Formats: sequence, C-alpha cells, structure tokens
Amino acid sequence: MPWSASDALRPRPPLAHPAPGPGRALLGVLRGGLAAAAAVDAVSLYAGFRAHTAVEGDGGFAHISEERWQAVNTLLIRVDQLRMVALLACAAVFITWFHRVRKQAGALAPTAFRRGPGWAIGGWFVPVACFWLPYRIASEVWTVGLRGAKGPFWPLNLWWASFAGSLLLGRYASARHQRAVDLGAFLDAVTLGMVADALSIVAAGAAAFFAVRLTRMLDAEGRPAA
Repeated sequence: MPWSASDALRPRPPLAHPAPGPGRALLGVLRGGLAAAAAVDAVSLYAGFRAHTAVEGDGGFAHISEERWQAVNTLLIRVDQLRMVALLACAAVFITWFHRVRKQAGALAPTAFRRGPGWAIGGWFVPVACFWLPYRIASEVWTVGLRGAKGPFWPLNLWWASFAGSLLLGRYASARHQRAVDLGAFLDAVTLGMVADALSIVAAGAAAFFAVRLTRMLDAEGRPAA
C-alpha cells in the first residue's frame, strides 16, 4: 500500500500479515550490548581519573613517577582494547537490528524511502557519508513509525548527536594522545577522551531508548488485523 504524509489524516488499516520485525530476542541482545559498551566506557572514565590522580604537582610543576606512568599507560591500553572489542560486538548487533527495522518499515511504507534496505548496512561504511547517511535512514524509519504525523524526534536526535559527537571527539583525543610530547599535553588528551567517554555513555542509553521505542512503534503498525 503506498505511503505518504497524507496518511496521517486518516487511519491506515492494519496489515493482513505482519511485517517482519527484529524480534524481542535481537532487541534484548542489543540492549545488553549497549549496556556492556556503556560499562566499558565507565571503566575508561575511571582510567582517565586514575591518570589525573597519578600526576603530582609541586610549585606548578607536574610530574609522575616511572612506576605510576607504566601502571597508568598499561591501564589505558587495556581499557582501549576492551572498548574496541565491545564496540565491534555492539556495532554488529546494532547494524543487524537497524537493517531489520528498515526492512520492516519498507514493508509498511514502500514509497517512504529514497534508498534500498541494503543502505541500512552499507551506509555505515561509506567514508564521510557515514556521519549523516544512517541518520537519514533512521529519520525515514522513524517517520514511518509516526505514520507521517508530526511527532517527537528528540530520541533520534539525542542518540545521533551524542553518538557522532563521542566518535569525533574520541578520534580527536586519540590523535592528541599520539602527538603528546609532554605530561600537560597527555593530560589534555586524557581529559578530551573522558568527555568522549561520557558522551558515549549518553549515546548508549539514548540508543537503547530509541531502539525500544522505534521497534514498538513499527510492531504496532504491522500488527495483523483481528
């Protein structure tokens, strides 16, 4: 059945057969993965605090002992490795869920999308465009969930702003860390990384809320007639 914004003016009858959704199991795994990723970010925040507290100051001169420096460096490296594993695992589950809700929304409103469902996967891997293409797809899916009516977009916008912000700031902090030539520059990079971690925790919570709400909206739209 063709879909347009005018559908908001009249009720759309439920489909005779439900559109395939991601399912409760996948949504549960996604929520668990996001919680795990947020927990790792919290550990990374702790590592940043450890780095700051390990530095001693005397008359405006900051210094750190060799033993503490090795301990802090080891902790930061291990947390970064753990975060990469958590990020890759969570990304795999999220993209799988994202692709399934895009297909579900496409079954509900075939004319509502400018790109095919494959872009729900491929869009994440296109250089530069990956910072806006998935958002555009998510916005179209969200609009289908709202049935073309005016509704709140803040769950989508909060997720994407915090996610993109944490990703960009995290990369910048990593580059600053690699270029750091003194203790002050190192601590500045650690501070930026901590802000990125905090944004990432917000992004994980926002992503979980966005995923649950969008899944429920689409499931309600695709519920078969009694």
